[in-house]
Amino acid sequence: MIIFGVVGYKNSGKTGLMERLVSDLTGRGLTVSTVKHAHHHFDLDQEGKDSYRHRTAGAGQVLLSSATRWALMSELRGAPEPPLSNLLTRLDPVDLVLVEGFKRDSHPKIEAHRAATRQPLIAPGDPTIRAVASDSALDLDRPLFHLDATREIADFILRETGL
Repeated sequence: MIIFGVVGYKNSGKTGLMERLVSDLTGRGLTVSTVKHAHHHFDLDQEGKDSYRHRTAGAGQVLLSSATRWALMSELRGAPEPPLSNLLTRLDPVDLVLVEGFKRDSHPKIEAHRAATRQPLIAPGDPTIRAVASDSALDLDRPLFHLDATREIADFILRETGL
């Protein structure tokens, strides 16, 4: 499975870049899945719904299915968060998996950066970051793209991954 990541600090433009990349790449005929890391408690369920009730009653996994989609929720119940490699095994085969977050993992990545966040770049200390997408000019030892240059960033990812 070929994976490529998008990393950056909060409000750096990661999610918007991911959204545009998925649209661009699927528009070229590639199949793409995504993995998003969340640093906080999140809930896909709504209180009172049957699946929520199953989960809060103690079910380790709840699979919800309809004619348009299905979702599998797994409760860790105090167990450690699974590594990205384990999560990837749960995905159906596709041409490319775009991963948002998981910045400490060893897969190749592009860093999203906005000057307004006043956050330092991650790239200088991380060789897995192959390029930076920013809204400002930066002096770097790797490719720099404008944050909104989606087509050029997608082309770069395709070259890097051999797709």
